[in-house]
Amino acid sequence: MRSRRSSAADGVATVPEPAQFAFVFDRPGLMAGVDEAGRGPLAGPVVAAAVILDELQPIDGLGDSKALTARRRERLFDEIRAKALACCIAEASVEEIDRLNILHATMLAMRRAVEGLRLRPARVLVDGNRIPTLRIPAEAIVKGDAKVAAISAASILAKVHRDRLCAELHTLHPGYGFDVHKGYPTAAHLDALRRLGPCEQHRRSYAPVRRAELEHACRSPR
Repeated sequence: MRSRRSSAADGVATVPEPAQFAFVFDRPGLMAGVDEAGRGPLAGPVVAAAVILDELQPIDGLGDSKALTARRRERLFDEIRAKALACCIAEASVEEIDRLNILHATMLAMRRAVEGLRLRPARVLVDGNRIPTLRIPAEAIVKGDAKVAAISAASILAKVHRDRLCAELHTLHPGYGFDVHKGYPTAAHLDALRRLGPCEQHRRSYAPVRRAELEHACRSPR
């Protein structure tokens, strides 16, 4: 599996977007499933994964990553990486989220994941109702993580990868509880934000983070 981290040089603001091909339902060839994790949290990158499954090596128990236990996701993560024909995990950074907005940053992470596959798919199925701009026919599938095995696999890879990033964040910034809430705006997280102020991995474009930063600055001694 290849993993691609984001960089400012990859920003979509300075690179013309390729034209999106129309989706052809009966197009033969490999199919990649794509999903993301981390649009809602107040901190950390947004993660996307793309997976091309091997029909000769089926994987039991695939489903929406949020409906699985953490232990089950971890086991499936290893099995997907071992059995998939190709998979790639990619990120869009906090800086890119704040600069582009979360929707465009998510599309950027998805595009990086597809482009990072070692095999080129003939078509791409994306969970949700929006698709990134690709040079490959693509279709959005609402609730696709419960309908398409490759999207389910991508959902699991993205979720486990992001959970591991949050564990690393907790090691660097133990006061926020990233290992528990994964960056989501829980009451405990918001309380920590008010007490400590944001760290460098918080998304300043999100209103609760901006508000906490202002309140913390007002309380800090001059």
